Amino acid sequence: MTAIKEPSFRESVDLMFNRAASLMDLPPGLEEKIRVCNATYTVRFGVRLRGEIHTFTGYRSVHSEHMEPVKGGIRYALAVNQDEVEALAALMTYKCALVETPFGGSKGGLCIDPRQYEEHELEQITRRFAYELAKRDLINPSQNVPAPDMGTGEREMAWMADQYARMNTTDINARASVTGKPLNAGGISGRVEATGRGIQYALREFFRHPEDVQKAGLSGKLDGKRIIVQGLGNVGYHAAKFLSEEDGSRIVGIIEWDGALYNPDGIDVESVRQWIVKHGGVSNYPDATHSAEGGEVLEAECDILIPAALEGVINLSNAERIKAPLIIEAANGPVTAGADEILRKKGTVIIPDMYANAGGVTVSYFEWVKNLSHIRFGRMQRRQEEARHELIVSELERLDRYLGDAWSMTPDFKTKYLKGADELELVRSGLDDTMRIAYQSMREVWHSRDDVEDLRTAAYIVAIDRVSKSYRAKGL
Repeated sequence: MTAIKEPSFRESVDLMFNRAASLMDLPPGLEEKIRVCNATYTVRFGVRLRGEIHTFTGYRSVHSEHMEPVKGGIRYALAVNQDEVEALAALMTYKCALVETPFGGSKGGLCIDPRQYEEHELEQITRRFAYELAKRDLINPSQNVPAPDMGTGEREMAWMADQYARMNTTDINARASVTGKPLNAGGISGRVEATGRGIQYALREFFRHPEDVQKAGLSGKLDGKRIIVQGLGNVGYHAAKFLSEEDGSRIVGIIEWDGALYNPDGIDVESVRQWIVKHGGVSNYPDATHSAEGGEVLEAECDILIPAALEGVINLSNAERIKAPLIIEAANGPVTAGADEILRKKGTVIIPDMYANAGGVTVSYFEWVKNLSHIRFGRMQRRQEEARHELIVSELERLDRYLGDAWSMTPDFKTKYLKGADELELVRSGLDDTMRIAYQSMREVWHSRDDVEDLRTAAYIVAIDRVSKSYRAKGL
């Protein structure tokens, strides 16, 4: 018997695109234009480290320039290759279109294990990579704006932005060349937590619609729901933390590279995070059962499964055994096209990656706008807002005195109401609004068309339709 071939990540994205496109009335030429990757630049550069020259290979792929600049993260990993980068760039195009951020899709990667290098060596490598990209306008505030991804963070983004600024000393918008920077280098409040916060807002919106919750065989709200998180990196950690602390969900399983933790009574996410920081993994963590085989916990009973690590973790080999009725894809491509089909037939509801993890690019968009406007959000209107609220509170206090014991304000109402929104609150408000509207646009297609069985197909239809309208407006 011939083994069933698992589609690659690139093939999975194309298969999912083709499935949605077949349900649309697109001219064949335009469909092909949207599907293919416009350009991929491969760079090989040398850096002198530890007395000898080391050669590194990096990529920057531009999938679609229906809107510019194009946007997408840069990841540092040994497994980075051209196919993966092009698939991720395609996902970025559809993701930006779905959540209505005015960007085309791009992605970058460097074949490197960042843990093998000291900080000053990583800075040399990053600056040289940024130089190679910037001199070809593959880092540029109006053409191509990178962000952090797996293996990179605020530190690397600050180095890249500074490298661009050194090369373009008269560009007043140099800080907008990269997003995901630290606050003191032009970053924005709430960017680090943005993707995890987006997962929380996506689930909140899903649970606002009882009909959708019922499709997943669930009921009620997020409170008390049993959640398993695969990968406690930046995204998985913040999603698990917010859902457990703010929505009353119970994190019953955490899967990491060295095994998994399981506790049906719930796991303290912050405690596990501190343990990982100190010990490098979850082994020997005292307050949960440790399993050396993480796959067992991935297949355990729960209400919501959050794969938040690498692509392809749910595939043809384990899809049949996945028990979670609701999966929300915090990572890019954690469910392969083959597994997606199996899960759909089982009735599993999947909230797709292009929507679920769009919190990062949404807040990156806010950071880019902040850098271009050269002013912190809330700086001009916050005190005016507080002054206007003060007028209302003064009138209520006068009424309070007049009515005496018959009526009084709630004790902390004045403090809460008087406080004007700061940058973090405005960022969260914008992210929440974005996630709600994007879900509703997917949901409308999902429920209004008999030929659309799942949210992923609905998301692709919405995104492809928006990209096609942009190209048509350009005269294509």
